[in-house]
Amino acid sequence: MIRVTRGVTTAVALLALTAAAPGIASAQPAPHTPPATPPTASPDGGLGLPGGWRLTGTGAGRQLVWTAPEPVPMGDARVEFRDGDRLLGHPVAQPDGKTFRLTLGETSVDQGARLSVTAAGRRLDVPASASGAARAPRLAPSRPLAPSAGQEPPLPANPVDPGVPGRYRTVRGEYDLRSVRLPGFPAPVEMRATVVGPANAPGKRPVALFLHGRHGTCYTPGRDEVTGQWPCPAGTRPIPSHQGYLTAQKLLASQGYVTLSISANGINGQDHLAEDGGAEARSSLVRLHLARWADWAAHPETAPAAVRGTAPADLSKVLLVGHSRGGEGVNRAALDSLYPPPADQDGYRGPVRWKIRGNVLIGPTIFGQNPVPDVPSMTILPGCDGDVSDLQGQIYVDGTRGVSKGAALHSAVYVVGANHNFFNSEWTPGQAKAPANDDFGTEPGATDPVCSPGTATRLTAARQQAAGDTYIAAAARVFVDGDDKVRPLLDGTGRRAPSAGPARVLSHAVGGRRTPAFLPGSSVTVSGAGRLCAQIDPDPARACLKPDEGGQSPHFAFWETGREPGRDAIALRWTRPGTPVTVRSARPVALGGAESLALRLFVPPNTGGTEFDVAVTDASGHRAALGRVRVDGLPGSDRNTALWAREVRVPLSAATRARLDLKKISTLELTPRAGSGRAWLMDAWGWRPGLPAVAAAELPRVDIGRLTVKEGDSGVRTYRVPVRVSGKGSGQVRLFVPKPGTDGIASRLVTVRPGRQDIDVEVEVRGNTRFGYDVSQDAFVKAVRGAVVGAHHGGVTAKNDDPMPKVRITPVAADVTEGGKLTWRVTLSTAADADVVGGITFLPVTGGAELNSADLDPGWLEENFGHVPDPAVPLSALMGPDSSLGFSVPAGRTSTDVTVPTAKDTVREPNESLRARLFTYDEKWEPVQGPEFTGTVRDAA
Repeated sequence: MIRVTRGVTTAVALLALTAAAPGIASAQPAPHTPPATPPTASPDGGLGLPGGWRLTGTGAGRQLVWTAPEPVPMGDARVEFRDGDRLLGHPVAQPDGKTFRLTLGETSVDQGARLSVTAAGRRLDVPASASGAARAPRLAPSRPLAPSAGQEPPLPANPVDPGVPGRYRTVRGEYDLRSVRLPGFPAPVEMRATVVGPANAPGKRPVALFLHGRHGTCYTPGRDEVTGQWPCPAGTRPIPSHQGYLTAQKLLASQGYVTLSISANGINGQDHLAEDGGAEARSSLVRLHLARWADWAAHPETAPAAVRGTAPADLSKVLLVGHSRGGEGVNRAALDSLYPPPADQDGYRGPVRWKIRGNVLIGPTIFGQNPVPDVPSMTILPGCDGDVSDLQGQIYVDGTRGVSKGAALHSAVYVVGANHNFFNSEWTPGQAKAPANDDFGTEPGATDPVCSPGTATRLTAARQQAAGDTYIAAAARVFVDGDDKVRPLLDGTGRRAPSAGPARVLSHAVGGRRTPAFLPGSSVTVSGAGRLCAQIDPDPARACLKPDEGGQSPHFAFWETGREPGRDAIALRWTRPGTPVTVRSARPVALGGAESLALRLFVPPNTGGTEFDVAVTDASGHRAALGRVRVDGLPGSDRNTALWAREVRVPLSAATRARLDLKKISTLELTPRAGSGRAWLMDAWGWRPGLPAVAAAELPRVDIGRLTVKEGDSGVRTYRVPVRVSGKGSGQVRLFVPKPGTDGIASRLVTVRPGRQDIDVEVEVRGNTRFGYDVSQDAFVKAVRGAVVGAHHGGVTAKNDDPMPKVRITPVAADVTEGGKLTWRVTLSTAADADVVGGITFLPVTGGAELNSADLDPGWLEENFGHVPDPAVPLSALMGPDSSLGFSVPAGRTSTDVTVPTAKDTVREPNESLRARLFTYDEKWEPVQGPEFTGTVRDAA
């Protein structure tokens, strides 16, 4: 049982703040690595910490606040607050784009240099040139790229090139339908799409639907600013992100596909309201469009002109293409099409009249880390991604292992030198209608040896788009058409597509006709120069990578928990050649029928020529040397993620000649030939060519909900976290629940079956009559075997149901001689369980002389406003329209003093005065205006 009192008891509790608090009028330091200096009192009565941080409040209202010197651009990666390697939670951005707030409650935080702000592993609170500190691949010393790492010979060309345009003439149009309402979003979402299809193709044609990611929503022509508002205010235009895939659409259309690219600005402008970052909303939008196309197929005369102008669509053959958060959206759409979501979460509740044959995911997010296992996928990982920079989309491959049948091919395609944005021309400078940028930015004058424009490895926008278009077409040929001649481009065989030009594109895969061999976890043991290691674990003795070695890689991308039992790999480390590493399976593995043993291995970046001898032994002790493999590191720098596994294969023919029983292989042996080095083995598989038929298994689906209750005035009530299990059969999931009063998270395996309450999380809520903030207890769930997960994050939130205390301000010393301190007392009608936070704005004086900045203590000005104005300005001109002098009445207290210290001078002056207004924030951080008050300063002469 979990007790929730008036303090937040989880390190990842989130407070859904929806409005901005006007900024405190204290300048924040320029971004730098926060120094380990002691905290100081901040103007709002909280604790000022180095690096733009503030710690305010106590109890349930205790918050960690970070303010950036400039607005943080809207992107796809979620902003995270971390204490060292520990995730504190996802703060809520305020409308100023600079201020981020996270409710901590009783969670402890370091008050020095350990605090950081990250987005997919990229530091936001340090300059770009230094931000590699959070994720730098430090496994090899900085040096020029090894020839084998940066300039490997081109891969052999694949005999079939999917990037060659087809024979069909293409036509383009656009439709704009009535907007739709989606659950949890107050504003309607647009139903707009760009359609490109073949004009002269016979019969019904397969469909490719594109969904863009989380980008700015609105822009003003002729200006550089973009916003995340929705609907777009008067005078601004929606950013046409959905028009950014035209070259890919035209390529597919020329090959006979009907394509549509849908707009999702209405979701981007509101997805901060969604617990899953908008994944279910994007799924609903995708399926709403597909439902319209199904209607138009049945009644062509009702279709818009853009649809009637192209070939009719075959909705039994659908490919979904999602970029960034659009990738997570199409993954959920595929899941929801096979395993329906709870009706109250779903924006589309009709029948499924389509079949999704495959997904293409471009630099995708995967906050839930629950890929749909039985729909084939290809994930494009951009090597210079400056947005989703931890390349968490790798989990669309790794996260499918063992969950279902394993027949669906799941491919990862690593594109050296590609950034996040340029796959969409409307996010590309020089091509976009709205302002656009290169997401892999550097400080002025700084360069990155791998990812800066002009380096040998960085792709131009045109080359990146050509590579992206080619591999999208490759996925269409493999997943929709079943063309096995194109499969070698996706499955680690080591082929290149000439249409991708000079782009260096590498691939590996799981699934297909592979059979599991050695998958690190509880079923294998490791001896010799290696160890079983945890992909996600704060304990350096268990972790595959220590924090100072780069922290994250695509394979080891963090989830929302600090430890993930069962998510393992094998770390190899040797100091002399010939030191073997032996991996033993608890039960012999079957490799009968396989042609090769495929291994996914990675070595440190910028290294080349690491070789291993590979051998296997059967259950009878017969051993066979299979051959030697070579693994090269990818080009890496302090700022890009390059710890990604290469697929290497050795034929099993030697084992057959040695008469090993391939149905009972017990050990795998890797012997390094280099003098010393490091490597990591992700897994090993029996491989053979071909594409098996893919059919989705009947699996139970788990969705965690959020129950919102009133705290009540007294007593203790017990509630359960709402969990819904639907579908068929039984399976296993892992449940994660934060431990009350600690920073830890407990986890356990749970067997789930529809119709049973197998997941039971009880939460106690204690009521009282004092104002406070909402309190949440969270739970997370992740599929392990024989199950799928939709909504992975939920819990119980106890809403404050007590009114905010009345606030008044009275003078303590409102008439002073210069050199004295003007002081007023802010008093509450009753104490609260959370800090009551507010501010004071200075107004122009209506009569007489107004106090100016020269009359105030310079140190106070510097501390609160960041500078001492020269020449002096009136006090009312000291603040911008969105700034104030902040204060906080701490939880449990009923008053605090607000002081303005004055300076004594020798200049004879008349009496001067100030005029000010008090305001407070309610629990939604909406400002509530309070009374005006005045003060007078008399000349000392």
